[in-house]
Amino acid sequence: MAKQKEIKTNAMRTLETMKIPFQHFTYECDEFVDGLQIADKLQLPYEKVYKTLVTVGNSGNYFVFVIPVAEELDLKKGARSVGEKNVEMIHVKDINKVTGYIWGGCTAVGMKKRYVTVIDSSAFKQPTIMVSGGRIGSQIELSPEDLARAAGAEFAEVIR
Repeated sequence: MAKQKEIKTNAMRTLETMKIPFQHFTYECDEFVDGLQIADKLQLPYEKVYKTLVTVGNSGNYFVFVIPVAEELDLKKGARSVGEKNVEMIHVKDINKVTGYIWGGCTAVGMKKRYVTVIDSSAFKQPTIMVSGGRIGSQIELSPEDLARAAGAEFAEVIR
């Protein structure tokens, strides 16, 4: 029987090209609910698993925020961190058009375009964090600093 070839996502290809070390994990997921469900499936503490949120500012520019799965983005702190007056979440139906990823599989690495990205500074409390691997059923583990390098991200306090 032939060995099944691992399907690589844009995120994984980007990390490999940049020679950034990461571990890839897969899980079964019939229907994506939220990041807490994924942390539970992988038996990981919530503070280690991060979700990727995409917003749009008054300027019409898109901004990406990477925050712990159990937390909420503080829209005012987020806007301030990217120099906008306001930011608001984009509609779920627009995620693929803006990022190239689907809802539940969106990650800050390897999007169609590189957007201004902010990782919540709580990430520094973890030696490594887990983020989406670029599709549902896929997670990647890497250091917060390596995620920032791969996504061109800054760190700021952006959760409530």
